Amino acid sequence: MSNGYQLPLVQAGAARPPGPPTARTADWQRAARLAVALSWLSLVYMAIEGGVGVWQGATAGSVALVGWGLASFIEGLASAVIVWRFTGSRRLSETAEHRAQRLVAIQFFILAPYVLFESIKTLIEGGHPDITVIGMALTATSVVLMPLLGRAKHRLAERLGSTATAGEGTQNVLCGVQAAAVLAGLAANAAVGAWWLDPLIGLFIAFVAVKEGREAWRGETCCDCAAPHIRSA
Repeated sequence: MSNGYQLPLVQAGAARPPGPPTARTADWQRAARLAVALSWLSLVYMAIEGGVGVWQGATAGSVALVGWGLASFIEGLASAVIVWRFTGSRRLSETAEHRAQRLVAIQFFILAPYVLFESIKTLIEGGHPDITVIGMALTATSVVLMPLLGRAKHRLAERLGSTATAGEGTQNVLCGVQAAAVLAGLAANAAVGAWWLDPLIGLFIAFVAVKEGREAWRGETCCDCAAPHIRSA
């Protein structure tokens, strides 16, 4: 991360010089396998999260919940990119890392305008969603789970020297932030009729997504990611 806004639970630090290849090979391979496993976990969860979110959002008339569910499908693409990045011969490819870094960055740029559009639309239309217990339980689960996944992936990114992995971790944290916004909006609307809170937080999330996308594109997502000694392919 750069020295600007820091997402919750994601710490930036001083860059470390890469260690010798012989000292990092075994640990690097273990970290790569773990990154793939976590990405598969994220991909499966995002599919469930997206499906349930769209279903409950449509049932309750919540534009924010539907938007969050659809955004989950978009964010799942970042997990698929990391699985691709660390599978087969691409695992040791510097070129694959660069491509994955750019592909993850693109996900931020897809997500940001969608969240922006849905937030503005909700503000203009003055949507008042109904209470959905399943939707609130789902978003509460994501508030806890997704930042934990994001932090784990940032730690792996440091071991792998992978800004692509760091970018995916940041998307997980953003998913948790979005979930908190949707949950807060649903709860505030149910308690005091504060329907406008969720779209306002959505505007902030869209701004952060653009900022994080730019940093991921430039390879600035993870300041602690030391470039590994890997071949080009």
